[in-house]
Amino acid sequence: MTAAPVTEHAVISRLRGSGVEVDASERRTSEYAYDASNYRVRPLAAVFPRTVDDVVATVRACADTRTPVVSRGGGTSMAGNAVGSGVVVDFSRHMNRILEIDPGAGTAAVEPGVVLATLTREVEAATGQRLTFAPDPSSKNRATVGGAIGNDACGNHSVRYGRTSDHTVEIDVVTADGARLTATATGLRATDPDDRASVLRASELSGELRALAREHLAAFRLELGRIPRQVSGYHLQNLLPEKGFDMARALVGSEGTCALIVGARMRLVPKPTSALLVCLGYDTVVDAARDVTTILEFSPAAVEGTDKAIVETMRWRRGPDSVTGLPDGNAWLFVDLDGDTREAVARQADELLARLGGNGRLVEGIAVADPEGRANLWRVREDGAGLSSRLATGGESWPGWEDSAVAPENLAAYLAELRTLMGEYDLDGVMYGHFGAGCMHIRITFDLRTERGREVYREFTRDAARLVVRHGGSLSGEHGDGRARSALLPLMYSPEVLEAFAAFRRAWDPEGLLNPGSIVDPAPIDAHLALEGVPDRQWRTSFDLQPVGAAETARESGRDAQPDPWVHAVQGCIGVGRCRADSGGVMCPSFRATRDEKDSTRGRARVLQDMVRGAATVAEGWRSHDAREALDLCLSCKACATDCPAGVDMATYKSEFFDHYYARRLRPRSHYSLGWLPRWLGIAGRIAPLVNAILATPLRGLAARLGGLTPHRALPRFARSGQWRREVDDTARPALRTGVPSQRPGVLAPAGAHVADAPGGQDVVLFVDTFTRGFRPEVAGAAARVLAGAGDAVECSADVCCGLTWISTGQLRTAKKLLTRAAAALDDGSERPIVVVEPSCAAALRKDLPELVPTEQARRVARRVTSFAAYVASWAGERHMAPPAAPVPGRAVVQTHCHEYSVFGPATQRRALAVAGVAEVSEANGCCGVAGNFGFEVEHYDVSMLVAETSLAPALRAAAPDTAVLTDGFSCAMQVGHVDPGARGLHIAQILDPGPAATGPQPSGTA
Repeated sequence: MTAAPVTEHAVISRLRGSGVEVDASERRTSEYAYDASNYRVRPLAAVFPRTVDDVVATVRACADTRTPVVSRGGGTSMAGNAVGSGVVVDFSRHMNRILEIDPGAGTAAVEPGVVLATLTREVEAATGQRLTFAPDPSSKNRATVGGAIGNDACGNHSVRYGRTSDHTVEIDVVTADGARLTATATGLRATDPDDRASVLRASELSGELRALAREHLAAFRLELGRIPRQVSGYHLQNLLPEKGFDMARALVGSEGTCALIVGARMRLVPKPTSALLVCLGYDTVVDAARDVTTILEFSPAAVEGTDKAIVETMRWRRGPDSVTGLPDGNAWLFVDLDGDTREAVARQADELLARLGGNGRLVEGIAVADPEGRANLWRVREDGAGLSSRLATGGESWPGWEDSAVAPENLAAYLAELRTLMGEYDLDGVMYGHFGAGCMHIRITFDLRTERGREVYREFTRDAARLVVRHGGSLSGEHGDGRARSALLPLMYSPEVLEAFAAFRRAWDPEGLLNPGSIVDPAPIDAHLALEGVPDRQWRTSFDLQPVGAAETARESGRDAQPDPWVHAVQGCIGVGRCRADSGGVMCPSFRATRDEKDSTRGRARVLQDMVRGAATVAEGWRSHDAREALDLCLSCKACATDCPAGVDMATYKSEFFDHYYARRLRPRSHYSLGWLPRWLGIAGRIAPLVNAILATPLRGLAARLGGLTPHRALPRFARSGQWRREVDDTARPALRTGVPSQRPGVLAPAGAHVADAPGGQDVVLFVDTFTRGFRPEVAGAAARVLAGAGDAVECSADVCCGLTWISTGQLRTAKKLLTRAAAALDDGSERPIVVVEPSCAAALRKDLPELVPTEQARRVARRVTSFAAYVASWAGERHMAPPAAPVPGRAVVQTHCHEYSVFGPATQRRALAVAGVAEVSEANGCCGVAGNFGFEVEHYDVSMLVAETSLAPALRAAAPDTAVLTDGFSCAMQVGHVDPGARGLHIAQILDPGPAATGPQPSGTA
């Protein structure tokens, strides 16, 4: 473009004058300055069209003002083709409808913002599981149809189903000059035959493109479409006469450089009736690649691979039980076999294993028929991009050369030479990808923060491009070229083909306004790198955020570990966008409620990344209003710490930021009312009857307003001080008559206390937290009875606080004092488990304690901490409990507790119910919406109810009348009672409670 750029104000004014939803705030443009690539380009604004007319108005305003336009779906591009300097058009927010599913025609009509997994799910439901939508990239639960068309995405089952272009029937587009056209398998037409301008544009464009194909017949036939995953460049072989002038397929993979996709008709395929996963272990990825040609003889639906670095990182981040069932080896292939019957598929699996065993490279292979087992193993592969970014070893890896592809028969030789090349540059890589299609996703340990590291990145990438071309391959296999590889296309294609690419783009977009920099006229691959130019400053934090392996890195490099721990932490988000998924896991409840990028973990992280980059000083950064706004709807649920493949812990970052932001500032009233709740409970407990009486009058509304609380929620009843003690005393009274003071202040122990003769019994500390003491004292008694009834000698502790309410509101000086006291009180020299009644408090003691008080004493205590449900779950098959006093319910709805899910494992509550003997369990897998103080705050009430509607409320409505509701967390119990006053949330201890009359060992004291 040669014209001088117009002012930002003029472009935005035109858009607003057209009635288009546009946001040009600094916070919003930070959110859209990144995708999942190495690049950062701040746009002028983000636009959120609701209709095709909005899209037409947008492109016309941008054309008149010479403003670039970038299309965006889920924002998960790893090549940098979803960022740009002009207007970013986000189709995922509103244009996300499935317009029609036609089983007879085998097609679905969709808007571009439809999420791939949503389309698949809806197609299967509408056709009785007969048909499905096949493309399934690992990002399928947040990537959109428009994005898949833009990149020609493939997915795990591309061996069977090919690329998105193989499933595209027609595409509706808006061109840079506002024409509305439809690309079909035989050409171009005006979407509306009565639109004369579009009819003329379709005719002119068709003529230009037919002439282009005639001019380059030989080059297109010789250079394009040679291997299954040749995605680099434009797919101009589809313009050839033998391809029928297939304009729809020619547009697929054009990365938004030719037109904006506003609709599509996608082809559906039959869904296999039976499927089985064969998991194969190898010593190396090269050995695995050598067996691919044998595997392909069995017509698999998928042949995917990963190496041990991803598996180790998943176990490190999510616990050893997060990856189970893998065969022995250091690299694995996941082979999906399918067919008409289970027996036929099983026979095929046996034959495959026998053949591979004969090849001599297979270490071990297993067949997995169970759907849940298959899903768990597939998740290892699907989370590869994020898991490989921050490794268990402490290293980092980045995209850039993450999408190369060769013919499957050449894969082993290519990988062997690529590993040698990486060694020459002193680089390491995490290898995973679509082995059956010859496409490798390799994240490499580039140092993009230093000039020398960026020089290595440039030189290695060019050498790697030459290598893949020597092996007859493609720079890109499904991610597109974008900013990462477009400048390398001259290494792959002849000047004639490159000129044809430029002519194709000019025909569609003469001014070059659509996604400039991709495929044609690219910038250097190291321009606009996100890690370049971040100031080297020290951001002092209360949390210990030192990355794993930092000390070793410093010793090896001879310099201080870089970057600053706070900067390193917030840069953990690499943009894969799993926080935008509406299914699987718990993250991110606020995004699931609002569908706004601002309210996703990724959006918040991007604002924090721009904070550390752009603030004039550290002090100014900590006072960022943009960051405060971005963090406002974070529920501090901690789910992202587990669900985010990159391990982003936004609850911790919010707490740290709030601590600085509100330093020497007046805080929201709820930070004093709820943030200081343990202090108020100490007072209210002494006059609980009076407080409860007042809260039963209209004065409750005044109290709520004074505390910054919503008037729409009933406040909980306060328990009398010491009531929890009486609950436990009633259980322990016979033993306590002979009690003598222990050496720990405030704790009694019976003379001659001992562990019971019950199998597996041990000494435990039952930590009775503030919430249990102040609101649910009956749970303390139930918990003590359950533990004693299972053979444990129980000592109760309630003389310290975990500081949770101060942590969640970012009052970290007080939190550190309380946690320091807790560590000192609980560090008794033993290894006794510390069993905590309230899961949030257990999580605070397990995770926040060692991060806020980084001492060996704190770490010793944290290692001993477990939630009550996690402790019960550990009894499976090993312990005998006293029979519950009430019949165990036959079915239960579990409101997944976010903190317990994150810190103690996703299946903790389900496993505890299995120990209890509950046969039928349905899980409300999502945050309840209250999340401590969040749902009680007046400004957050509406969102808290929207969060409840994503999982909890539908589960309660679907439950049978006799279904128990498990709510180990006090916040969860409050939300259940609010959403469904007829339901009563129970703690697992109440379900298992043997009652006061139960025999067996008794608690050894109270505090």
